[in-house]
Amino acid sequence: MKVFFIGLIIGAVLMAVTGWYFVTVRHLPAVRHAQDATASTLRQTADMVETKLVAWHLTGPDIEEELTRTGKVVRRQMREFGASVADVAGDARISAQIKGKLALNKELSAKAIAVSTTDGRVTLSGNVANARLIGKAMALALETDGVREVSSTLKVK
Repeated sequence: MKVFFIGLIIGAVLMAVTGWYFVTVRHLPAVRHAQDATASTLRQTADMVETKLVAWHLTGPDIEEELTRTGKVVRRQMREFGASVADVAGDARISAQIKGKLALNKELSAKAIAVSTTDGRVTLSGNVANARLIGKAMALALETDGVREVSSTLKVK
């Protein structure tokens, strides 16, 4: 019974703080400015990602056409062509970083996408919901330090 009352009190306090925020704090100029700045940054980031997807030919129609034509999707990182061959630890680091990026992305599933790396060449395999997500997964991989090439055998389920 004691735990119930403690929970009830904590719930009441949280409700009061939330009500106070919605009634007073969120209307303050500094808070509104922070909200607007955050929204603007999110829009700019989304626009940048979309621009990269178009530049790398990783849009839904591009992916669908290439999958139909070749059965896989491959993109090379131009700035890394002259780089030395990565060691096994570097490849493991690259795979781990890509898996982390996939895990943080709400649209992609780190469980459904396998990542393997050899000499800076990344292969993505598994299933995604649509062709656009193949492009998004490839873009995340291409933006990872040490990646020289990304090959995708991801399938749309």
